[in-house]
Amino acid sequence: MLRRTFVCLPALMLVSRPLLAAEKVFSRWGAAIRGYDPVAYHLEQKPVKGDAQYSLDWKGHKWHFKSAANRDLFAADPEKYAPAYNGFCAYAVSEGYTASTVPEAWTIHNGRLFLNYSLSVRSTWLKDVDDRISAGDRNWPGLAGG
Repeated sequence: MLRRTFVCLPALMLVSRPLLAAEKVFSRWGAAIRGYDPVAYHLEQKPVKGDAQYSLDWKGHKWHFKSAANRDLFAADPEKYAPAYNGFCAYAVSEGYTASTVPEAWTIHNGRLFLNYSLSVRSTWLKDVDDRISAGDRNWPGLAGG
């Protein structure tokens, strides 16, 4: 009987771990991705500052949007519009660490929004974008904190 307890306990710990830890999101000034609207990157092809009156909570953080329509699009399918790596620098994640981002250093690649630390870092990241994304996707689960 004691043996079964030890076998089940690790399994219980693995199942309950995600419930205890929240996934990290790049957040500044009380809002994810510095308060910029993640939907606008997709629809307007540019960074657009969101408005706190059109916000929602997702992954334990406030996300701001330009309009109620953008907020509702995000709410219906957040994985479609949210930035990869929860808004942390795509280059940094590909290298195995997290770093902040700026709204102007962005790329949509194969329908996914990626943000970078700076425009010069984005240029470096874009030179090998597919390999960088593969590395980032491998590294992110260990960096996400969830």
